[in-house]
Amino acid sequence: MNTLFTLLSVQAVMGAFDNLWHHELQAKLPQRPSARRELALHTAREAIYGVVFIGLAWWQWQGLFAALLAALLGAEVVITLADFLEEDRSRSLPGFERVLHTLLTISYGLFLALLAPVLWRWGQQPTKLLLVDNGWWAPLLTAYGVGVAAWSLRNLIAVRRLGRMTTPAAQPASMRRQPAVLVTGATGFVGQAVVADLLRDGRRVIALSRDLRQARGLFGPGVWVVDNLDAIPSETRIEAIVNLAGARVLGMPWTAARRRLLMGSRVGITQRLVALMRRLEERPRVLVSASAVGFYGAVNDGTPCTEASLPKPGEFQSDLCAAVEHEARRAEALGVRVVRLRFGVVLGREDGAYPMQALAARLGFGSVLGSGRQPAPWLHRDDAIGLIRFALEQNELAGPVNAVAPDTPQQAELAQALATSFGRRAWLRMPAWPLRALAGEMSTLLLDGQNVVPAAALAAGYRFRHPTLQDALADLAARHDAGHESLAH
Repeated sequence: MNTLFTLLSVQAVMGAFDNLWHHELQAKLPQRPSARRELALHTAREAIYGVVFIGLAWWQWQGLFAALLAALLGAEVVITLADFLEEDRSRSLPGFERVLHTLLTISYGLFLALLAPVLWRWGQQPTKLLLVDNGWWAPLLTAYGVGVAAWSLRNLIAVRRLGRMTTPAAQPASMRRQPAVLVTGATGFVGQAVVADLLRDGRRVIALSRDLRQARGLFGPGVWVVDNLDAIPSETRIEAIVNLAGARVLGMPWTAARRRLLMGSRVGITQRLVALMRRLEERPRVLVSASAVGFYGAVNDGTPCTEASLPKPGEFQSDLCAAVEHEARRAEALGVRVVRLRFGVVLGREDGAYPMQALAARLGFGSVLGSGRQPAPWLHRDDAIGLIRFALEQNELAGPVNAVAPDTPQQAELAQALATSFGRRAWLRMPAWPLRALAGEMSTLLLDGQNVVPAAALAAGYRFRHPTLQDALADLAARHDAGHESLAH
């Protein structure tokens, strides 16, 4: 049985990595309505694995129980084949995920080949579950089983939540001649909400996405999805562009290759948008382009940063934002009004920085980073959408706009407020030096900050839905609890 258990361990480790890295962090399946069927298949498969791991850890399945175990393993094969078909239908898998799925299939095939004669022998014996001593394998396999069963439950919750989300209805043919709003980064955390908000208003939307199948499954027939701006004919009437595209800045260390990727994913798409505007027969009236408060660099002395404050050449986060804004401003020469929104950390329950921080806070692991005195500019996702819509509609608004809430706490205050919203305390402290050693300059996103003031938004008359951190966190915590209560019923 040692060989069988070794193969099960390999299966458990590879499966856990596939779930965490590909399904959660990369594809973000639990946040995508188009992934509901795939998640349902994952739920069933992981429940079967939970039974198999724990069942083989402690018992010998004899007689009819051997037939039951064989049926469960056969059902897993059918579910996996259905999962392959669903993945090909709903999304484009990256190469590494395909390789990992192939290795998982080979490993599972070897496991079945070795288990088959064992099940045959067990099937010849009287029907009963015979308790056996598998030594240290028993607690290890039990841990695998508990983990995969918990993941099955997590996916079940996501399936039920996604089932309550509606896909935008197809827009009538009469609307196809109406001016459209082009949204880049449409499948992202903020982009999805912007598209949904525009559709609720009856606006025609064009979404740019690298993954056509995934975006079409997410938005439905009500949105025209393109994977290349060249696919948009010159006669298309685009009244406004919302540019939210770009690789995630906080993640991998800023190596030379990573910097090129970050710069290219933002500057490149902005250049292509300006090229699109040049060839359109009718120019858009406004470009709303996402930048970030990193434009101001690290300003830990508490000096207020208004839209008139200067960048810090030589700091990558500042250089990145300045380069994107420079390209966006080229549209001004075409007669397009350009609004450059400099976002702080956007807080929302669905994705972004909040979910992981909220989970840590709920478990009592809220942490102060470094000195904790660094300013932490933030914005509720409701206000991120609100400011984008405000920028689209206010003809007098142009230039840089700090997209942050009026209340800018220190990081220690934010960590404590987040913990308090769940009835906990932030008692941990992470020294600065390990973060700087591991993440290099990227650690400035966590250990340095800017005391950013939304002067332009306030002067233009924007009214924040969540102006204070306490109000925003209370709203997010209430939404989190409401979601769990509805699942309980």
